[in-house]
Amino acid sequence: MAKFLIADDHPLFREALQGALANHYDDLELREAGDLEATLAALGEDDDLDLLLLDLHMPGSGDLYGLIRIREDYPLLPVAIISGSDDTSVVAKCMGFGALGFIPKSLPSAQIAQAIDTILQGDTWVPEAMRGRLDDISAEDQQLARKVAALTPQQYRVLYLLHEGLLNKQIAYQLNITEATVKAHITAIFRKLGVYSRTQAVLLAERLQLEAPVS
Repeated sequence: MAKFLIADDHPLFREALQGALANHYDDLELREAGDLEATLAALGEDDDLDLLLLDLHMPGSGDLYGLIRIREDYPLLPVAIISGSDDTSVVAKCMGFGALGFIPKSLPSAQIAQAIDTILQGDTWVPEAMRGRLDDISAEDQQLARKVAALTPQQYRVLYLLHEGLLNKQIAYQLNITEATVKAHITAIFRKLGVYSRTQAVLLAERLQLEAPVS
């Protein structure tokens, strides 16, 4: 029996994907999560999943943070990104940071199932048009990803708001926490990223193209 976790914030897409996979696999158990927090909770509760199908932009995940965090915490779990994006730079980063596949949501259900079969057999899968066109991730960026993986989801939210140029008071208001807590998070972010200023932290975030985590 195969067991997959679908992590995507769109119920209609999860339902459609479940239907497509149910037609392809005779014996399949599916779990669902609608945001990064629920995904991490599900992964912590179930250690025999065969595959995680991960949306890049579900709440809490931002762009690459969710993938980076999950690959750091669960290095043996196969992860396939399932996304509406077809940007080769995004695909390259996802594969470079540990995804075994990048599956566009626009693919017909039979091709999605074929891609999943390839990944379950231990191979990588990206759309044919992108094969051979993806740049490798530098060792420096891989090291940076490991640092970002050490951030908690709340610290990542603070980092994003720093990137947006918000002051501590504004960050506190956005996240409904105290300014003292914001300062504590910023101190932890600096320590984990190995930086000494807000500007340095923002520049590192830009290198990974971190995008807004939806609250």
